[in-house]
Amino acid sequence: MNGSGTNAISYLVGTLIDLYTTAVLLRLLLQWVRADFYNPVCQFLVKITNPVIVPLRRVIPSIGKLDTASVVVILALEFSAVWIASRLSSSPLNIEQIMLFSLMKLAATLLITYFFLIIASAILSWFGSRVRHPVIPLVYQLTDPVLSPFRKIIPPIAGIDLSPVFALIAIRFLLVLIGW
Repeated sequence: MNGSGTNAISYLVGTLIDLYTTAVLLRLLLQWVRADFYNPVCQFLVKITNPVIVPLRRVIPSIGKLDTASVVVILALEFSAVWIASRLSSSPLNIEQIMLFSLMKLAATLLITYFFLIIASAILSWFGSRVRHPVIPLVYQLTDPVLSPFRKIIPPIAGIDLSPVFALIAIRFLLVLIGW
């Protein structure tokens, strides 16, 4: 297969795996913040991730609040995506490089997800309670554990909450630190 055909297949497979990984990651984060799983968005995430997670839960029990089956799925998906991309490239990575890059990619995915969630929560705060959508409470539930430490350090100034700005700076710093 020629170079552009290999690139196209690598892009398609990588994108599909990344989308599913993000869905499992969001499900894990929503469990962590104890979101309302009757929410239609949560129901969607549960339905698309259950075929993989439920069978694994029979084998891999949860550790406290951590759904270890979801963590195993996320790690396996990231490893698979990097392994496939590596095999399709002209210079394949060895197993240690694949594992390291998978962990870095997973950390970057988590940080980028929170980056966009915090931006969304800041934009949604401009509209107040006028907008009603099932995603809105989930965005606030997901971002509150990240923003609350910043709110303790930096109180609102003249009624303006600057914690999202400093959280975004911290997330961007971490992304640069891991080389993303």
